[in-house]
Amino acid sequence: MKIGVISDTHLNIPEKKLEKIVEDHFHDIDVILHAGDIVKREVLDTFRGKELFAVCGNMDTDSVRNIFPEKRVVEIAGRRIGLIHGWGSPPGLEEKILREFDDVECIVYGHTHRAANEMRNGVLVFNPGSPTDKRFAKHNSVGILDIGKRIVGTIIDLD
Repeated sequence: MKIGVISDTHLNIPEKKLEKIVEDHFHDIDVILHAGDIVKREVLDTFRGKELFAVCGNMDTDSVRNIFPEKRVVEIAGRRIGLIHGWGSPPGLEEKILREFDDVECIVYGHTHRAANEMRNGVLVFNPGSPTDKRFAKHNSVGILDIGKRIVGTIIDLD
């Protein structure tokens, strides 16, 4: 199973760039994980037809905060994945989010706008980066999680 992973869209309305990303990179997946900073609920219309699991981030409006929690665990294909946005300064963020979840194989997070794909304490820690904002990173990116015998993450550079 393939899962599309996105975070930090920072949009008020759906935009062509985001629609093109979904068309080019998420066309063959059924599930999307969004790790927050959606900003306005209308942006989620871009993912219509796909099952969506999301959390709210620090920049989200009430239209998003009233729908999505700050963190959650989703079970997909029998695998438990933690989903959280993140908070505070980037140094040490992975250690903080690891303490937020028990019994997960993967944690998807955002906030830093920097892609990450590494194992920490036996857990895949995965940040897809931001598809739209380069304030804190050199490249825009999204991600894919492939679920097979284990969960494997891939970062897709959009630049």
